[in-house]
Amino acid sequence: MIQGEVIRVSGPVVHAGGLRGSKMYDVVMVGEEALTGEVIRLDQDVAIIQVYEDTTGLGTGEVVENTGEPLRVELGPGLLTSIYDGVQRPLPLLAEQSGDFISRGLRVPGIDHSRRWEFEPVAREGDAVGPGDVLGTVREYHLEHRILVPPGVSGTLESVSDGSLTVDDVVARLDGERPIPMVQAWPVRKGRPYARKLDPSLPLVTGQRIFDSLFPIAKGGTAMIPGGFGTGKTVSEQTLARWADAHVVVYIGCGERGNEMTDVLSEFPELVDPRTGNPLIERTIMIANTSNMPVAAREASIYTGITMAEYYRDQGYDVALLADSTSRWGEALREVSGRLEEMPGEEGYPAYLAARLAAFYERAGRTACLGAGDRAGSVTVVGAVSPPGGDFSEPITQNTLRIVGTFWALDTNLAYRRHFPSVSWIKSHSLYLDSLKDWYSASVAPDWVALRDRTMYLLQKEAELQEVVQLVGPDALPEGEKAVLEVTRMLREDFLQQSAYSLVDGFCPLEKQYLMLKAILAYYDAAVATMGRGVALRQVLALPEKNEIARMKEQYDAPRIRDLIESIGVSARALEAER
Repeated sequence: MIQGEVIRVSGPVVHAGGLRGSKMYDVVMVGEEALTGEVIRLDQDVAIIQVYEDTTGLGTGEVVENTGEPLRVELGPGLLTSIYDGVQRPLPLLAEQSGDFISRGLRVPGIDHSRRWEFEPVAREGDAVGPGDVLGTVREYHLEHRILVPPGVSGTLESVSDGSLTVDDVVARLDGERPIPMVQAWPVRKGRPYARKLDPSLPLVTGQRIFDSLFPIAKGGTAMIPGGFGTGKTVSEQTLARWADAHVVVYIGCGERGNEMTDVLSEFPELVDPRTGNPLIERTIMIANTSNMPVAAREASIYTGITMAEYYRDQGYDVALLADSTSRWGEALREVSGRLEEMPGEEGYPAYLAARLAAFYERAGRTACLGAGDRAGSVTVVGAVSPPGGDFSEPITQNTLRIVGTFWALDTNLAYRRHFPSVSWIKSHSLYLDSLKDWYSASVAPDWVALRDRTMYLLQKEAELQEVVQLVGPDALPEGEKAVLEVTRMLREDFLQQSAYSLVDGFCPLEKQYLMLKAILAYYDAAVATMGRGVALRQVLALPEKNEIARMKEQYDAPRIRDLIESIGVSARALEAER
């Protein structure tokens, strides 16, 4: 083990001499309290280290030991329901050992090594196995946790265990006496291998109408939610965590305020998972790295989270990784870069900001898993961005925008009007529409693409008309354009607006989303047709179906909405007959 000594301390950045032979990203133990750190620069025999704990009181001359290993996380049964800090230390165990404030130098295992699991073997003695092959399974709450052959390992099985085992017990032994336990460790900055990437042809269904119907995201895709203070970024991510069509959720609170993380940690155990009927926390891994925790651990937290997500992806599961927020992660990069005296880029961020963001988001994807069989898994990454003052031209937002496939832009004006989700239909976009339209046409309705395109056209037309209205007033508009304003108001209030806290409307199935949209556009078509035959707009707006459309999202199911669509046509024909 290489040893050196501290020669300089600058906040979370420590310079240590005498560490010739160290490698980039080696984990080191700093000082008498053995604070955990990571080598981020080398200059001859001087290693520059970012320390994941508070360095207050650390002095020059204290010993630094290089472990020779990169930062790793433990992967195995027991990850679900866990609450970690940025470097996979379970916060409940830290609280037991040090109370409300985390003491320095504490090291606890990432998963419980004493807990026993019922291992059911799938492979048999004499089988030839390779990386990614399933050796057996254990039940982790509702999930069948698959124990896989680690990457880079292959051979013939000489023995396979069965029964109650801990994660350290050997579940299989290969020829050459190579033991394979349940637990494995993986370096967080290295993506886990897979057979091949698959096309993003399946949507991640969220139950939120503006996401699913207008700006969908594919399984294995990437999205960002930028917005100013109070626009609902955290609520949007929590809603996605609850309702998204994913087997496992990894929620990273990266540099968020302590009260927000407290709300998340207290609410998730009480929320019911609609997929299983069990507490939502049973399919969730939480990484809580609040703004008052050491800044360097914030930088590591997103790598810790995505490595865990890749582990469940390799088992053949769909994983949603929600990072709230990547702006705080970027601020951690900026602070460490400043301590390193690097040449600053735009707004003080380091020049490699774009490369680091790309390296993180590009670990998302839907993949064919290693090993025998047709397993496919996905990691979908949704990152919240907190631009100062809601300025979307700042570096984190712009560099992320170049990478992600879906852009859900939160609008401060919509939030002030209490329109939630406050996603701007003018600024937002999705690059997955072409990839997903075949699935929507086959699984929802053949005319889904046409309805979506008409909706976007009307909403954009409304934005143009509002400029005219501000100049000359609504009375100056012709009847046809007044009808556009009326139907777009219905689209905004009766379709796009959706309460995350509603017991009925918190989740909207795709079939109902399609029928709601079809009902509103059917009303618009009926209005245009009847006005073309001489019926006044005020008569069309007096139809009883208009009030029924306003009640659809809370009170109507799919069959009743179909009846409403038919009723709109009948009432429109009756108006024409009266004339």
